[in-house]
Amino acid sequence: MTTSSSSVAETTKSQSYFPLAGASHDGWTRGDRATATCFCGAVQLSFPTKAPGLVDTFMCHCTDCRKITASMFASNFTIDDAYLTRERGDENLSSYSQSKTIATGNTMTNYFCSTCGSLMYRRGTGFPGMSILRLGTVDDFALHERELKPRIEQFVKDRVCWVRDAEGIEQVEGYAYA
Repeated sequence: MTTSSSSVAETTKSQSYFPLAGASHDGWTRGDRATATCFCGAVQLSFPTKAPGLVDTFMCHCTDCRKITASMFASNFTIDDAYLTRERGDENLSSYSQSKTIATGNTMTNYFCSTCGSLMYRRGTGFPGMSILRLGTVDDFALHERELKPRIEQFVKDRVCWVRDAEGIEQVEGYAYA
């Protein structure tokens, strides 16, 4: 029996998938929780993959997200802080806060691994009690396809011309959470 490559890909995306990515290889998904780890492995967080702890998932093209990710957009998910666990490396986090480039005028504090520089999460005065994590830090790549697939694409007015609408995701010209 021959299996098509598309059905193999769909099967793979429905199961946990932990590729060789970064220096740490102890990420996990257990029930409705999973881990996010920095590139060097010094910092690891665990978070819920379902509500009420998982608040939302979104892509952002704002100029702040573009600059802080050194990319053309950021893929994010918001977690209620009551459900976020620091598994290791809290002492290894450095922070940087500012409000000058934030479109809403709120202050954003960014928490980076002080060893490898990975942005682990952001906290904003506009999101009290919540942390905004980066999808790229999630260890189980299958979650990127399922539970953490972005629901909203915001600041599409700032999206570069060579990137198209994300399929099946709500498009918002500016800030989606106003």
